[in-house]
Amino acid sequence: MQFQSIAGQHAIKEQLVQMVQHNRLSHALLFLGKEGGGALQLAMAFAQFIVCEKGSGVQQKQADPSLFGDPEPEPKNTQPFTDSCGQCPACKKAAELIHPDIHFSYPVIPRKSGDKPLSTDYIQEWRQFVAKNPYGNVYDWLQFIDAENKQGNITAHECNDIIRKLNLKSFESEYKILIMWMPEFLGKEGNKLLKLIEEPPPNTLFILVAQNEDLILPTILSRTQLVKIPLLSNQDVEAALELNEGVAPEKARQAAAVAEGNYREALQVLQHADDDWEAMLREWLNAVIKTGPLAQVKWIDEAAKLGREKQKQFLRYFIHLLEQAIRLRVMGDTASGQQSSDRDFALRLNRLCAIEQQEAIITELDKASYYIERNANAKMLFHALSIRLYHIINNKSLILVN
Repeated sequence: MQFQSIAGQHAIKEQLVQMVQHNRLSHALLFLGKEGGGALQLAMAFAQFIVCEKGSGVQQKQADPSLFGDPEPEPKNTQPFTDSCGQCPACKKAAELIHPDIHFSYPVIPRKSGDKPLSTDYIQEWRQFVAKNPYGNVYDWLQFIDAENKQGNITAHECNDIIRKLNLKSFESEYKILIMWMPEFLGKEGNKLLKLIEEPPPNTLFILVAQNEDLILPTILSRTQLVKIPLLSNQDVEAALELNEGVAPEKARQAAAVAEGNYREALQVLQHADDDWEAMLREWLNAVIKTGPLAQVKWIDEAAKLGREKQKQFLRYFIHLLEQAIRLRVMGDTASGQQSSDRDFALRLNRLCAIEQQEAIITELDKASYYIERNANAKMLFHALSIRLYHIINNKSLILVN
């Protein structure tokens, strides 16, 4: 994978290139970024940039003239590269995730009871997953390997395998690289890696790709150099949807507005573009505010039948409308980039509740989305959420939130 194929993140790409060019490459890096920002893609592109046969990102200097009358070599461009070449054998292997000096570690599950799973046991699935769903999250990955409700882990057995692999000599490249995706799934057994991270063999590079630094072992966190990966701008998401997915500009703009910098979320929005979230939300709010418990129970039953991704998309849509309502309240008609139907609904939400109430509802919706991601019972969750919305909207009460 090359930097040029990754949406946005121009400042981060430049920072990574300069690390190599100015010889400021730390032996342990932590790429920290929220879902959908492209942290894993940047890590893979960075690894390819390092192993590229053009000289780890810097083209070789022009050779001295021959002393024996041989023809002088063709002049070469001595400008440093800002991306891997994508053509040399090392780049091709890295792009296909088969380079022998780039290793991967990620959460896995036992295939059967008593197994001690390794990441390499799932390498074929990993290559397929990255090719098919490069911005996927850990939930997507675990579903891809049929984990169902099993919890993925990076085990002590995996740590021993990492130590073994990185103590071997490199096969082709100057560097040996380990990309560990989601080190949050590494428990206390991760302390096995401390000595290797602190005193690695020569030309060994660790790249940890994480979303939540609070869940990473402090002993490992303190030994890494932080590279913060911001969310994408709406313009970058919009451009990537048009270029990579062939989405029409207006549709790409709407998806980017809802996704708010999360490229995975933008793809999910497009996938569920035919779902009428507005009608569903209108029905829910009417049940909460006007028609009462029977209508709420009916709506909750229908919402519970939706898949987890659709439930999250619906909540994300509601949050988007509330944020639009707040912008309209603060900025008035100068708030641009809104679809007319979204704007009308946002204006109704402004008549329904004050800005403090809208912020409280957003907090509750964020919590609900978090619990859905972790297999909460949908009926119980939406029932509790309906009660909270009733108290926030009808009673103008923030007690349940605060």
